[in-house]
Amino acid sequence: MQSSESNAIHRSSKKDLYEAPDYYLIDDLLSEEHKLIRDSARSWVKKEVSPIIEDFAQKALFPNHLIPGLAEIGAFGPTIPTKYGGAGLDYISYGLIMQEIERGDSGIRSTASVQGSLVMYPIYAYGSEEQKMYYLPKLASGEFMGCFGLTEPDHGSDPGSMITNIKDMGDYYLLNGAKMWISNSPFADIAIVWAKDEEGIIRGLIVEKGMEGFSAPEIHGKWSLRASASGELVFDNVKVPKKNILPNIKGLKGPLGCLNQARYGIAWGALGAAMDCYDTALRYSKERIQFGRPIGGFQLQQKKLAEMITEITKGQLLVWRLGVLVNENRASPAQISMAKRNSVETAITIAREARQILGGMGITGEYPIMRHMMNLESVVTYEGTHDIHLLITGMDITGLNAFE
Repeated sequence: MQSSESNAIHRSSKKDLYEAPDYYLIDDLLSEEHKLIRDSARSWVKKEVSPIIEDFAQKALFPNHLIPGLAEIGAFGPTIPTKYGGAGLDYISYGLIMQEIERGDSGIRSTASVQGSLVMYPIYAYGSEEQKMYYLPKLASGEFMGCFGLTEPDHGSDPGSMITNIKDMGDYYLLNGAKMWISNSPFADIAIVWAKDEEGIIRGLIVEKGMEGFSAPEIHGKWSLRASASGELVFDNVKVPKKNILPNIKGLKGPLGCLNQARYGIAWGALGAAMDCYDTALRYSKERIQFGRPIGGFQLQQKKLAEMITEITKGQLLVWRLGVLVNENRASPAQISMAKRNSVETAITIAREARQILGGMGITGEYPIMRHMMNLESVVTYEGTHDIHLLITGMDITGLNAFE
């Protein structure tokens, strides 16, 4: 996946002192299993992600050596039944794992989200039993890595207008088209690709690395998600066996169902980034001396910190309640959209305020804030932009469609 350069990455000796904020004692709402799963993910991030992530981000490399560890903490398909290699966990556990990983880095959480929500979930929900038994255990263990092909160069917020297409050639489908801004694509073994058939109906296919005419060039020069590998998917007369089509779904509801899974994980994950920025700023405000005392003792700094913890607490309660509703199969896509949008907006605001508290140090790799801030500029627009999620809420409460 990467060159030997990855092995020469510097491991920071700076200790990860992160302490998660819990102003409203939300831990009391979690089961012992929830806390055990979260603490296991938190310990792994402190040990494996924090010491290396700044260097990987600086060098725009994906730390592929973390893949086995992500599998071990259950980050790949945590809600997939154990029969298929998943952890069989509930959705609050899934959220907590994503929160802890994104506390480390949004790009690493993106890799896990894509694998679980956008690759494993559609195979589990829409695939044949044969597809599930073959692919899911390999994806859960990290033996296979996957990506999700929906967005196109000219079709983002309006995926129904996609032009990627398949033609029935008798023994196989002929796939043509291109996808853009695809996380994991440069190293993915399989891609879940959405394309229109000859009747204009959207179908899902499992496209495997090595199929003739299939390439996945990497996108370079990103200022955001620098420790995540992003690329294109290009299909030039790719022959896809008919057994690789997802048999149990037709239409746009297929990919949208996957996006709901991913958006739910982002709602929890973005709060992790917000919590890391807040914790960093709070600690710094107690240590940084100006005018003879810690800057945390000045009113304007306290205002920033008080507003941060207030918004984090509101967000924590929102995603916890959403998790309960998802577990009970009562959450609507619009409720998931609200949580995704709120968490990311909260995180971006907190990152910017935290950066100000740190002053010039806030832009350096000595602290995680600027990296989080840059990452969140991608998170605010992927899996549905900030504005699109706002309109989803608007349509839900008014019954009026502002998209058309």
